[in-house]
Amino acid sequence: MRPPSADPALSSATPSAPASAPSLLTTRSEEIFAAAQTLMPGGVSSPVRAFKSVGGQPIVFDRVKGAYAWDVDGNRYIDYVGSWGPAICGHSHPEVIAALHQALEKGTSFGAPCVLENELAELVIAAVPSVEMVRFVNSGTEACMAVLRLMRAFTGREKVIKFEGCYHGHADMFLVKAGSGVATLGLPDSPGVPRAVTAGTLTAPYNCLESVKQLFANNPGEIAGVILEPVVGNAGFITPEPGFLEGLRELTKENGALLVFDEVMTGFRISYGGAQARFGVTPDLTTMGKVIGGGLPVGAYGGRADIMAMVAPAGPMYQAGTLSGNPLAMTAGIKTLQLLSQPGTYERLETITKRLIDGVRAAAAEAGIPFCGGSISAMFGFFLCEGPVHNFEQAKAADTVRFGRLHRGMLERGVYLAPSAFEAGFTSLAHSDADIDATIDAFRDVFLSLA
Repeated sequence: MRPPSADPALSSATPSAPASAPSLLTTRSEEIFAAAQTLMPGGVSSPVRAFKSVGGQPIVFDRVKGAYAWDVDGNRYIDYVGSWGPAICGHSHPEVIAALHQALEKGTSFGAPCVLENELAELVIAAVPSVEMVRFVNSGTEACMAVLRLMRAFTGREKVIKFEGCYHGHADMFLVKAGSGVATLGLPDSPGVPRAVTAGTLTAPYNCLESVKQLFANNPGEIAGVILEPVVGNAGFITPEPGFLEGLRELTKENGALLVFDEVMTGFRISYGGAQARFGVTPDLTTMGKVIGGGLPVGAYGGRADIMAMVAPAGPMYQAGTLSGNPLAMTAGIKTLQLLSQPGTYERLETITKRLIDGVRAAAAEAGIPFCGGSISAMFGFFLCEGPVHNFEQAKAADTVRFGRLHRGMLERGVYLAPSAFEAGFTSLAHSDADIDATIDAFRDVFLSLA
């Protein structure tokens, strides 16, 4: 049975005092996770899923549909993780599933060109301002690895600037002051990463142009480019200060370096053209993933045609992948982008996400819980501290212990949040007004219990 508070029909009551949490039975999840720990490191295929930073046992999912996820014990949750971003139209959207059924009849992998690659490439190029040519890969990590090599190949330089708390996948050269799972596990970097590999990775605080200017001054003619999440989602939700993205664009031009937006998370989520369309700043290169695969494994990188001409077989920079351009991922991506291009889509996402974060903010204030947070379109986040939070160092001041208690309380009330204080949340077109109301009520109940 799902926790009763997850039922939208019960979401209208506003408790004046915290109610006792519904009982959450997860016996089957616990059994499966116990077995998983004997089979896989930590019992998971990706670290944050293990619930290390929030305590308790992870929930083992059985199925997803629309705005909801069901675990193996039959509990239903309103889901704000959305497979970590891709499910912007809702889980298992019927039109995406129907398209995949048709594609399955033709085969699951070709290892050869297919027309679906052209179709998705045309949609991406038409939507994303920086992209004149695109290369499909299989994950965001793979896209960022390739774009780093491309930056260096095109400029003939080796050093790259990244920002503290920005996560660009688990490749060696990026695991320097990374966010996401690295921050969640309390690891400053990762064992096994050679110093020589990261020697060319320079770091700066997010939202601090002066530090970037200093790095360029200290490394004249040596920096290939700057890569960043234009809206940070892997150190919690952190937005760019006015002038920050514009300043990076000018600094890179002045120094003959490339500007790369990692839009694996923000691409087609905070606007149809990504953060670069939302903020009116066009980078030289862009990495993408998540939404453009419609829930299937995918990644992509693209940008100016003269830069992309360096990529093999057009040019000398080698990069390849057996499953790149997979017909199933291309099919799901095409249908998802077609759904997102319909009128009113992003206005709806903006409305429900803002109402959610405004309601959560009000609930925290009612309980006297320190809180700061915000949203852009279908992406949101908050920190349990006074704020404001402009960079990862400030984000680390948030109360992660209280967040762990909050996370458990929300699970018990039928709401699934990312199991880390350093992750953004996501809404979808499937989230109803009743879902938002029920979620706000659950936050209010838990906040009052934590006060």
